[in-house]
Amino acid sequence: MMLNGAQILIQALIDQGTDTIFGYPGGSVLNIYDALYDKQDEIHHVLTSHEQGAAHAADGYARSTGKTGVCLATSGPGATNLVTGIATAYMDSVPMVAITGNVASDLIGRDSFQEVDIAGITMPVTKHNFIVHDVKELAQTVRLAFEIANSHRPGPVLIDIPKDVSAAVCEYEPLPKFEKRPLPQYQESNMKQALAAIRKAQRPLIYAGGGVLAANACGELLAFSKQTQTPICCSAMGLSCVPYDYEDYLGMIGMHGTPVANYATLNADLIIALGARFSDRVAGKRDAFGKHSQIIHIDIDASEISKNVNCDIALIGDAKQILQRLLDDAGTYTHSEWCHTLRDFKTKVALPQAAAGERVDPRDFMVTLHEILGDDAIIVTDVGQHQMIAAQYYPYAKPRSFISSCGLGTMGYGMGAAIGVKTAHPNRPVVLISGDGSFHMNMNEMACAVSQQLPIIVLVFNNSVLGMVRQWQTLFYHKRYSQTSIQRQTDFVKLAEAFGANGYRIAYRKDIMPILKTAIATKRPCIIDCIIDPDDCVYPIIPPGKGADEILYGNREVSS
Repeated sequence: MMLNGAQILIQALIDQGTDTIFGYPGGSVLNIYDALYDKQDEIHHVLTSHEQGAAHAADGYARSTGKTGVCLATSGPGATNLVTGIATAYMDSVPMVAITGNVASDLIGRDSFQEVDIAGITMPVTKHNFIVHDVKELAQTVRLAFEIANSHRPGPVLIDIPKDVSAAVCEYEPLPKFEKRPLPQYQESNMKQALAAIRKAQRPLIYAGGGVLAANACGELLAFSKQTQTPICCSAMGLSCVPYDYEDYLGMIGMHGTPVANYATLNADLIIALGARFSDRVAGKRDAFGKHSQIIHIDIDASEISKNVNCDIALIGDAKQILQRLLDDAGTYTHSEWCHTLRDFKTKVALPQAAAGERVDPRDFMVTLHEILGDDAIIVTDVGQHQMIAAQYYPYAKPRSFISSCGLGTMGYGMGAAIGVKTAHPNRPVVLISGDGSFHMNMNEMACAVSQQLPIIVLVFNNSVLGMVRQWQTLFYHKRYSQTSIQRQTDFVKLAEAFGANGYRIAYRKDIMPILKTAIATKRPCIIDCIIDPDDCVYPIIPPGKGADEILYGNREVSS
């Protein structure tokens, strides 16, 4: 059948399994939006308030489903507004296809209205990007983009389409859905070394990252841990891959990790890093991390091996396949003394307790929220102290239930991501945990949540400061509070009402439960202004560049 480029694009997206696009129209994509008009029964378009929100929404959609997120923007500023969202997805290995329109081919390079070299701009933060010069190449380019985005280590791919290409007509033949490229295969000699190390270990530890979720290997991870009685800790990217109530789950590792997880890294004789990258937030002092351990690094990306921390044994390949092999051949072991030591330490040196008194403590909030919503909720965060509190204290039971910008650390990520998550999961509770600093960067997307009738609960932990930056100024800059005491005068309750949402305020501990229940029961978008102490810091913390043996607990009481 004869179709124009815009029609080919939309049909190709449908052929590749796309059911939702997040975007914002403009001149260079008018042909594409015209084609969308005829396919609105087959593909749902979510109109965000800003293109960055569209990129984050596609990201949240992808993280929470494992499918490919798709976003669409016009040329020039529309395209550049996607860049932070694309970089966020790139850092956290999220499968995404970003589509941009561009000016007509004969206008490229002439400083035309709304012209920008978006392919050049995004080259460092995409797995690949395409400029489509011929409409006959468009359908195959879309299929190839999905293949690249989902093969091996996932990530974002950009397709830039000049306006004349979206208008040109050619014969269209449907293409089959993409297939992932063959997985890299580990060396058998390395597998034998790994099996020998696992059999020999007396104090083994699994350090699980986002690669476990990307490979859908959570079941295999848990089975391997139980079979070999090996405790598990997670990076922030790995949170939710292990149920919170598993007795040998130690929690998050690293800068704001649990005391027991960091204690385990100091005392293990074998660390199995699984789909993790040893980032500076985990291994702040790289040469000291796991210095008493053998390290097995399992990753699909060979470039990660020994990039940050030297490993002894490398297994390059798919986490799910490798775990299946380990389950078959590693045998069954008990490490009772080691596990008892860690369980005892976890009980005696737990995370800091919530502060006493009538004021709101975010730690209480996490517990109460779980009591109300149960294990089915999906928690989305912005970036800052609230992000680390959500990582530390919320009990995650199901995979892909913690959605956060962990690598790029993008303030302003949360509202768009929450829209993507709720669009994908209309029947699951979705809560955005933000701070007043982050929410000021993305609150325009509340208009999208209202217009799309997405009942997202937004918890704004409001301390009138940029909490995490101010905490570093407290600890490392002699309390020289330069531009972090922001003192905005925004009334979030009135703001919610202006958007057409419900607004609430919680200033005292006793109000947490009743107001949360009321907000959730409305089944409408809600903003809850949660007034918290500006001097509250997130502990424990390992200072930057330090090791796990230099952890700070602050002035909060550590459970014992």
